[in-house]
Amino acid sequence: MSRFAFERHYQTMQPLVALGKNIRAANRLEPALIELVLMRVSQINGCAYCMDMHSKDARAAGETEQRLFVLPAWRETALYSERERIALAWAEELTELTSHEAVSDALYAQARQHFDEDALVDLTLLTGVINSFNRLNIAARTIGGSYKVGQHG
Repeated sequence: MSRFAFERHYQTMQPLVALGKNIRAANRLEPALIELVLMRVSQINGCAYCMDMHSKDARAAGETEQRLFVLPAWRETALYSERERIALAWAEELTELTSHEAVSDALYAQARQHFDEDALVDLTLLTGVINSFNRLNIAARTIGGSYKVGQHG
């Protein structure tokens, strides 16, 4: 059972929702890349509700099951483009933040080869948004498995 009702506090969360929509609307990040990042960060954080949501949204948008199944081991496969691989590395380092030296200069240099400054800021904000939603869902003990495609959107 959830600790608190998300629906009751949904209005308070609107700035996060709006930021996510604005990132999508800017079209600097491909929809498939967005879903991969949302899914991977949710996997790292162990947010069942968000993994359920983003796997369903990704599939509805045309993502393959194979790429979703293998996502935790993305470094060990050729299923992802170089741009996707850089985005996943960027999102992982931002999520884990092991030190102030996280998100290395080497990764930044690679990222700038694939993302202009605006797109990299969008990717950073996207990672922050999903980390916030993961933490909200984990704190609330929101149960995963009931999400319907388009439910929040």
